Amino acid sequence: MAGRVHPFPPDTLSGARRELYDAVAGGPRARGPQHFALTRADGSLRGPFNAFLLSPDLGGALQDVGAAIRYRGALSDRAREIAILLVAAHWDSDFEREAHEAVGAAAGLTEAELGALRLGDLAAFTGDESLVAAVTMQLLGGDLDDRAWNEASVALGAEVVFELTVLVGYYATLALQLRVFRVDS
Repeated sequence: MAGRVHPFPPDTLSGARRELYDAVAGGPRARGPQHFALTRADGSLRGPFNAFLLSPDLGGALQDVGAAIRYRGALSDRAREIAILLVAAHWDSDFEREAHEAVGAAAGLTEAELGALRLGDLAAFTGDESLVAAVTMQLLGGDLDDRAWNEASVALGAEVVFELTVLVGYYATLALQLRVFRVDS
């Protein structure tokens, strides 16, 4: 495997590493339809999840945040995937793009919409999805101006704006880790 972190096959794990592996491999990401492979042939975790095992306490916290964003947030599936894919495009994150284009397609994003997101083109979206995309783009720049805050907090609610800040920060963290640890898609 190319990369800076060796894979952690499950049969080599114990203690906190094994608990975290089980939480990822047996958690909500592993239930239901699989839109992307979570594990390799040897059972080790793909993408950022393998690196989570380097520090089970921090990796576990990240795993919990990611699960909350994906499965307990207020954003619609399409809106969430639009935001995630804009982060992936901004960071040029191959794994996040591969994984979340599959999830996004399952949520109803068309090939044309996925292509637009790869380019950061927001014209394909309307209504709340357009607003989510515009807010995400501003957050990727490090802030949200007063006009966008006022529009988003009224139309989406402050809670959803908070969720978007967490989502952008979380997926930016994953993109950075994927890059630093040279994780292949």
